Amino acid sequence: MRRLIICIISAGLLCILALSGIRAQDVADVSFFRGDTSGSGLYDAPALRVKPVLRWSFAIPRPVRTTPAVTDERVYAGSENGILYAIARETGTEVWRFETDEPIVSTPAVVDDLLVVGGLDGNVYALDAATGSERWRYETAREVYSSPVISEGVVYIGGLDGSLYALDAATGTLVWRSEIGGQVWSSPTLADGVVFVGSRANTLSALDAATGALIWSFAAEGWIDATPAVIEDTVYAGSHDGNFYALDATTGEMRWSFAAGSPIYASAALADGRVYSYSHDGNLFALDTATGTLLWQFDLGEPAYASPALADGVLYAVSEKDGLLYTLDAATGTELWRYQTGRQGDFRSSSAVPYGDTLYVGSNTEGVVALGGQAG
Repeated sequence: MRRLIICIISAGLLCILALSGIRAQDVADVSFFRGDTSGSGLYDAPALRVKPVLRWSFAIPRPVRTTPAVTDERVYAGSENGILYAIARETGTEVWRFETDEPIVSTPAVVDDLLVVGGLDGNVYALDAATGSERWRYETAREVYSSPVISEGVVYIGGLDGSLYALDAATGTLVWRSEIGGQVWSSPTLADGVVFVGSRANTLSALDAATGALIWSFAAEGWIDATPAVIEDTVYAGSHDGNFYALDATTGEMRWSFAAGSPIYASAALADGRVYSYSHDGNLFALDTATGTLLWQFDLGEPAYASPALADGVLYAVSEKDGLLYTLDAATGTELWRYQTGRQGDFRSSSAVPYGDTLYVGSNTEGVVALGGQAG
């Protein structure tokens, strides 16, 4: 039975969010997981409608499960070897590396010269984005799979200890900590002074970004590991219960749901009145954002975990099956081309990131690859 828990927040609370909804590529040295602070999965880059060629590959000895962070000069990617790499975006050469004690699955957030990333050693690290030197670290009680988002000088990130943290971006000092009630694999997103996050307590929660006070919590019938996507007044996220939900961003009331038929780990991508996601069995679906009506489907093959990315009317989706990157027309679902990014194992989580005329994607066997130009 789904239920809605609503908390009344006093009128005196102040909510400020200057960067809400900003796309990473609106500013050259800003990069967030899912492309922006609202988790839209939309990137400001030209469409690659013709199959590209390999521009470069950066070898890493262990699988890259983190989605790369891409800025004007560098690509940042963590690996299961516990190392975060900074790679020159144009050439694919190493700029610096930062070593931790456990794998890095979190996607870094980059704002100007600050990079923040979580580690499976339980730490949240802040580094100088240009040099890799450590500025501060904050120790949580469990592993950090969640990817951070930064706004108004505050870092928001979840942990497997069941908490959502707000940390001062300059010093790493705790601003607030909110107990979500279950492990947080989901990454937080922000809109209009509210932070949204899923959890393995089967909830999607909305909290005041300034104080951490709970505004509302929607209960599904399974985990919500997906990162919520927020557009206008609606929050979208899939659940392990096999349903994809659209919720009122103000109240948490369910507007509609779509039965995908299999657990959903992937986060959504949204543009032009359509929302895209896929279930573990490889069922990629496009839905009308207002009604949840199915517009088209595409079979990626099972299993499918990584989240889709959108740019200029083209959808990019990666499947564990044969390590294939599929490129589809976002309006029709017609396949444009596919590219094998490396032989994959289970639970790959790296999504493709469009930047300029190039796609960047992590691989279980090929490290980080950059695709651009045209074959032939």
